[in-house]
Amino acid sequence: MTSSSTPLYKDPAQPLAARVDDLLGRMTLEEKIAQMHAFWLILSESGEHRVRPGEAFVVASDADSVLRRLAHGIGQITRPLGTHSVEAGSGLRALNKLQRYLRNETRLGIPAISHEECLAGMMTRDGTLFPSPLALGATWNPALVEEVAAKIGFECRELGCQQGLAPVLDVSRDVRWGRTEETFGEDPYLVGVMATRYVRGLQGPRRDVLATLKHYAGHSFSEGARNHAPVHVGWRELNDTFLLPFEMAVKQANAGSVMPAYHDIDGEPAHCSRHLLTEVLREQWGFDGLVVADYVGVSLLYRHHAVAADAAEAAALAFNAGLDVELPADDCAQHLAEAIERGLISMTTVDRIVSRVLTEKFRLGLFEKTFEDPPAAPALRTPEAVATALEAARQAIVVLDNRGLLPLSPAGTPRIAVIGPTADDPLAMLSGYSYPAHVVLHDQVEDTRHVVTPLQGLRAIHGAENVRYAKGCSIIEVRKKGTPVFPGDVRAEGIQPSSPVSLRTDQIPEAVDVARDADVAIVFVGDLAGLFQTGTVGEGSDADSLDLPGVQQQLLDAVVDTGTPTVVVLTSGRPYNLGGLEDRIAAFVMAFAGGQQGGTAIAEVLSGRAEATGRLTVSVPHSVGAMPYYYNHKFKSGGTPIALHFGSRYPFGHGLGYTRFEYRNLEAPASPIPIEDGEIVISFDVANTGSRKGAEIPQLYVRDRLASVVRPVRELKAFGRVVLDVGEVLRVTFRVPVDMLSFTGMAGARIVEPGRFELGIGASSADIRLRAEIDVAGSTRTLEQNWRMESSCEIRPLSPATLL
Repeated sequence: MTSSSTPLYKDPAQPLAARVDDLLGRMTLEEKIAQMHAFWLILSESGEHRVRPGEAFVVASDADSVLRRLAHGIGQITRPLGTHSVEAGSGLRALNKLQRYLRNETRLGIPAISHEECLAGMMTRDGTLFPSPLALGATWNPALVEEVAAKIGFECRELGCQQGLAPVLDVSRDVRWGRTEETFGEDPYLVGVMATRYVRGLQGPRRDVLATLKHYAGHSFSEGARNHAPVHVGWRELNDTFLLPFEMAVKQANAGSVMPAYHDIDGEPAHCSRHLLTEVLREQWGFDGLVVADYVGVSLLYRHHAVAADAAEAAALAFNAGLDVELPADDCAQHLAEAIERGLISMTTVDRIVSRVLTEKFRLGLFEKTFEDPPAAPALRTPEAVATALEAARQAIVVLDNRGLLPLSPAGTPRIAVIGPTADDPLAMLSGYSYPAHVVLHDQVEDTRHVVTPLQGLRAIHGAENVRYAKGCSIIEVRKKGTPVFPGDVRAEGIQPSSPVSLRTDQIPEAVDVARDADVAIVFVGDLAGLFQTGTVGEGSDADSLDLPGVQQQLLDAVVDTGTPTVVVLTSGRPYNLGGLEDRIAAFVMAFAGGQQGGTAIAEVLSGRAEATGRLTVSVPHSVGAMPYYYNHKFKSGGTPIALHFGSRYPFGHGLGYTRFEYRNLEAPASPIPIEDGEIVISFDVANTGSRKGAEIPQLYVRDRLASVVRPVRELKAFGRVVLDVGEVLRVTFRVPVDMLSFTGMAGARIVEPGRFELGIGASSADIRLRAEIDVAGSTRTLEQNWRMESSCEIRPLSPATLL
């Protein structure tokens, strides 16, 4: 029992709901509102915390008033270690200092939730730098994604972080979009599987770090692929393509948080959509976590979208719709008392929201923490984490084309020319939400000596004396902030942003000389990730072309014209075309942003020390004119007659290895399959008929032959990762619940219809090796809430007798 001197809410033996009710009943209005927003502060070990400089737009208070308001408590602390360059131990001590103040010196002692960005690693100065999500998707290895996320979650816990603002569940539709690098790819099922594993890895079995699903929803299909732009989709497309990954991660991984997106859909901003934030997310899916705003997303309701007259009305719109916490600060939440007085929001709604926030804080165990400084320094960038980062970078690399040059011959020592602007730039290995690239926006420069570049990796394997280097050109000569509009003010007519991309060509002749004197030239081209036009890809760094940025195409043309066999390695956040050189080069490799071990992984795959096992999760379109393009399009998407620029040279699922695989002995399921609880069970053999060990990614695609609404030409429904020795044959069995043949019907609900379905098994969406057809029998069925959302892949070796 709780003693009379100890409040019930402080007794961990009491039921959670009782603790929440007791604490809520003790709170003043100011203390309740404080739980509904964050503060973005520069924390100090001394306790002299200050407002983050330059954030007047976000924090509408001076430093003294902010510190006074901390006496009411606070819902969240925004990026205490990810905002500024601080040694990890010092940053953790400063955070603990703040938490002890909240715990011990405020009236009610309510700790804060500390959140950080963690998309490609815990985004702090000393964190491990993992490959970008687009690279992780290319591994087609959900278990490895879960392992990566577990390492990130470990580093979050080491630094007192209870919520990570990842993963991104946006489904790529138009690769001009700068945030393409943040996605897992263009297929909603694959994105859902990868996101589910990321959430499980980050949160762990106790959900003591909250994963944040973003950007809810449809953010990646913006008008013209422009950041924040409107999204034009109907409910059926929204539900089947863009909401599916979120539904999977909520229902299968118990995701702790969701973040709405900046855009509007048919005039309704996501931050004030009761339909999305409450009816779909909580009532239909059963989500029980926190809905947190994207940074300044509530403010944009009145500053940009103009659906609210002022900050008080914007706060009321968002919180009435289902928002729980405004991030990164209190621009609108500080006006909630006024909103209550004006009748824009009720105390009942405020109490319901604060109850959800307190519930999560109790679940996280914050009230039982003392926040004392640990005796040892935080364990960051451990050998285990770095090894996982390297393995992820290896498995992500996709060989798009190879005319026999790769892997580089071990016979003799070839003279290698390493050329290109991304060959020896550590920042070229990093995505926009990697700490060193992220802080370019704030004119900060971080130590990147732990990032291995491709030049360093190749010299380590082939010897420095056999590798000559010439940069050839720059992508951006000086990395700095300077975008004239932040973030994307639509009223800025007359402002002409100037591109930071370099157009200098004076270094190309040296590169040509180096290429002529080599046995093979490896040209590294691509992107420099950076937010809001500080780079060529990343948030707010959208593209109007799929030509290589700057003068990289001129460099590549000049090197290929030397006649030296040329390998092109694209280190980028989106696919690019090579100006027609695809048929003239010896090999084309897509390496994405591989993180701090990206250079090592590239060198190992090019040399054959590691296998080429990556497969595309975004199609590489023929030209920018094909945009938006994705493999799971509708039959009429190409136009009539089919437009010449439509389609993809390197399709979804494509990737070459260094050996050969055959698909054999298809065993299709017996039809008809019952619509109520049926399962498609299809088996086949995969044989390694080449000369070396390798990994294959068998993929199952389904096409609905006849439906009540227009359906895609094909959809991924199952995949696996099969590693085979030379001559080995493995039996692969996919099990696909009939529920996964569902779609959103005319009435707006998810249904399964009877009928005939084409099954295709192959090495990519365009390389189908085995085919079958099945019938599903029964009456059209509306799916229940907990429908079967994921297939399985079973792999077993064949006995010698079976092989005869």
